Amino acid sequence: MSIKSITLARIYEMHGLKEDALKIYREILLQEPNNKDAQQAIKYLMLTQNNFPQVNEMRKEQLINPQSQDETIQFQRWLFQWNSKI
Repeated sequence: MSIKSITLARIYEMHGLKEDALKIYREILLQEPNNKDAQQAIKYLMLTQNNFPQVNEMRKEQLINPQSQDETIQFQRWLFQWNSKI
């Protein structure tokens, strides 16, 4: 019997055990593919751990210092698409 749960993963996160938390969230998604809490937690952890550093840096610059309204719109579209993938 597994005690892996969103609560346990969050406890791991609070104690700095991000990789362990990420592993649990992924296991939860294998059992419950539509689990929104696990989906959001994975997105958050992946971004905060800089698993996509080149994307993060480029998008961070677009968010902080957009050069034009078109760039702001491009960022919003990217964010919407990225959120739709998980």
